[in-house]
Amino acid sequence: MDVIADFLTRIRNASSVKHKLMEVPFSNIKKEIIRVLLENGYILDYKIEKNQKIIKIALKYYKKNTSVIHKIIRISRPGLRKYCKYKNIPRVLNGLGIAIISTSSGIITDKQAKKKKIGGEILCYVY
Repeated sequence: MDVIADFLTRIRNASSVKHKLMEVPFSNIKKEIIRVLLENGYILDYKIEKNQKIIKIALKYYKKNTSVIHKIIRISRPGLRKYCKYKNIPRVLNGLGIAIISTSSGIITDKQAKKKKIGGEILCYVY
């Protein structure tokens, strides 16, 4: 089972029914993806409860209860991995969205990867 696709689907479903809080099972890759989402303003906050192995996420909405995350799309999957060099990293929504990339120096955005001149596996697009 693809844990990242399940995680992204949980975010998509929770934001579509306008939940303020959501919970996902803990893993290090989910924690890093959540950190990137928080740094780029797509979620409000998160809290890790280690004794229950759960991450609680506070989703972010505009004033009219529309989610900040319009789309979150899984790109690389277990059956078909998508890798790219730093020169070929795609721009998401003409630079308005972000691509989350797993690199040798951790999970970072497309803009950070271009700045550091490193490529990697494209995990997902968020806009």
